[in-house]
Amino acid sequence: MSEAVATPKPTDETLAIRQLADGVLRLTLNNPPANALSIAVMEALLSAIRSAGEDQAVRVVVIAASGDVFSAGHDLKELTAHRDDKDRGRAFYEKTMRLCSEIMISITTLPKPVIAEVDGLATAAGCQLVATCDLAICTDTSRFCTPGVNIGLFCSTPMVAVSRAAHRKQAMEMLLTGEAVDASTAKEFGLVNRIVPKEYLRTVSDKYASSIASKSSLTLKIGKEAFYQQIERPLAEAYDYSAWVMTENMLARDAEEGINAFLEKREPKWTDR
Repeated sequence: MSEAVATPKPTDETLAIRQLADGVLRLTLNNPPANALSIAVMEALLSAIRSAGEDQAVRVVVIAASGDVFSAGHDLKELTAHRDDKDRGRAFYEKTMRLCSEIMISITTLPKPVIAEVDGLATAAGCQLVATCDLAICTDTSRFCTPGVNIGLFCSTPMVAVSRAAHRKQAMEMLLTGEAVDASTAKEFGLVNRIVPKEYLRTVSDKYASSIASKSSLTLKIGKEAFYQQIERPLAEAYDYSAWVMTENMLARDAEEGINAFLEKREPKWTDR
C-alpha cells in the first residue's frame, strides 16, 4: 500500500508569480478560481511589492491574475472560519484589513509605476486593488463592483481607493447598489485607462510598461510621489509644492541629460541620478 503524499502548501512564489524582463516586473495573482485575497496571498503580494521597491532592476510593476477572475476580494470562507474565535474573529479581521491597507499604501508609495492588467471580474478588495494602481488596462468583458452592501458588509476599505479614482457620486453608486459595472462604465467612472479585446490585453499592457520603463527611473519616482502629494492639497499649496519639486528635478543629472538630448536631437542616456 503506497503512502499518501501530502499536498505542498502554496508559497509566496506560487501565490504571486514573479517575472522580470527588461525592467518590467509582472506579479500574477495565482489563487484560482477566484484569486481571493487571503492572508497568504496578501502577504505574498506585499512582499513582492516591497522587494520591487528595493530592486534597481525593476522600473515598472504590472499586477495581473491567472484564470477568469482578476480578484474576488477577501476570502470570505477564511474570514467566516474565525467567527468561532474567542473574540468572534476581531483580531483576525483587524489583521486582514490592516494587511490589505498596507498593500494599497505600498503600491501608492512605491517609487515605481504600477499597472493593473485586468481580465475578468474585480470585486470588493479586488476592485480596490485596481483603483489603487497608477494605471489600469482591462478587457472589454471585465466587470467591477463593490458588492459588500449586498451581504451586510459595506466595502469601507475599497471605498478609500474607489472614491479617489472615481467621481464621488459614481463611487457612491457602486458602493450603495453593489451592482457590477462593465468595462466602458468603469472607464467613464475613472477606474480604468484603456479597454482592449482579450487577445490584445498582454500586448497593450506590455506596450505601456515598456514605454514607461524606458524613462528615467528617478524622474518617475519624483513624478509619482509628487502626484499623490499634491492632489489632496489646496491649489496654492499644491503649486508651491510642485514648483519646489520641479526646481529640484531640474538639478538632477537626468533632467540635464534629457533636455540636452532633446536639443541635440538624440536619444537620452539615463543614469537615474
